[in-house]
Amino acid sequence: MIFARDLVGQIATALAVDGLILRGGFRFTDGEAAPTGPSGASAKSALLVGQAGAAPWPYFQRWLEQQARDIANPLDTWSREVIGSVAQGCDARAVSPSDRPYLPFQQWAMRAEGLKPSPLGVLMHPQYGLWHAYRGALLFEDEISFPEPHAAIHLCDICVEKPCLKSCPVDAYSGQGFAHEACLDHVRGSRGEPCRVGGCLDRNACPYGTSYRYPPEVQAFHMAAFARL
Repeated sequence: MIFARDLVGQIATALAVDGLILRGGFRFTDGEAAPTGPSGASAKSALLVGQAGAAPWPYFQRWLEQQARDIANPLDTWSREVIGSVAQGCDARAVSPSDRPYLPFQQWAMRAEGLKPSPLGVLMHPQYGLWHAYRGALLFEDEISFPEPHAAIHLCDICVEKPCLKSCPVDAYSGQGFAHEACLDHVRGSRGEPCRVGGCLDRNACPYGTSYRYPPEVQAFHMAAFARL
């Protein structure tokens, strides 16, 4: 078993150059259907890579300015390049949440950080609130020792008012799940400008992690990608 202090520190330093952070890790259990590592053998350990707030945005923007204007899925492409480069330097395989077939990134994230979903589906973080993301993972064929995630208070359990379920003009989030088509129709329609310009109103209504809230231009970028505007 490899003890991860030096390895994790080196990887964290390499990711920080582009505003990314490590989001915890875990070991696959015996008999688990794990994805493959860099040589094609089953992975034994995973490190999740992501962001807190909009820290990667300026690095991504500088990269984007140097690319063809019609590049598809630019944020995914940038994330793959950055995380893939780090993977090459630490004998790991880089994978992305948008890879097909889809990998269970949300389950991995809950496993690595001990988080739970908010009513909006985004995992609630005790520090970042809803303003964080997972951009990829590094898969290793060695068993790496990680500390157990701390049991965090699930902030949604102590939130009485639930403003995240009261701010959407079309009630896109409810106990019945996410009304995808209703959300898209509204965002694309004549009354959807507040969402297009400033992001999801329900997400912005959450009282937690507000110091990490994405700036309007970042939220507008993500909303345009979601709605294919």
